[in-house]
Amino acid sequence: MAAFDWDEYKEFKKFSGKEDKLQVAIDFMRSYYNMSSPRELYEMLREDDIGQMMLDKREITDAEGLENFMFQ
Repeated sequence: MAAFDWDEYKEFKKFSGKEDKLQVAIDFMRSYYNMSSPRELYEMLREDDIGQMMLDKREITDAEGLENFMFQ
């Protein structure tokens, strides 16, 4: 799996109207990496230190939890 590109994320975030950094990260991964599966999104975030902190902050421990967050 590809490593999360934080430089590209920062550029993407500049034009995103969303405040929640995890939601911006999800939108970025959908666009930049062409990911749509909550399982893929969760795995990529979990493998990255900053992504893991974003998940921990929201107490998301699995792909189902991320899916619930995405559809709030």
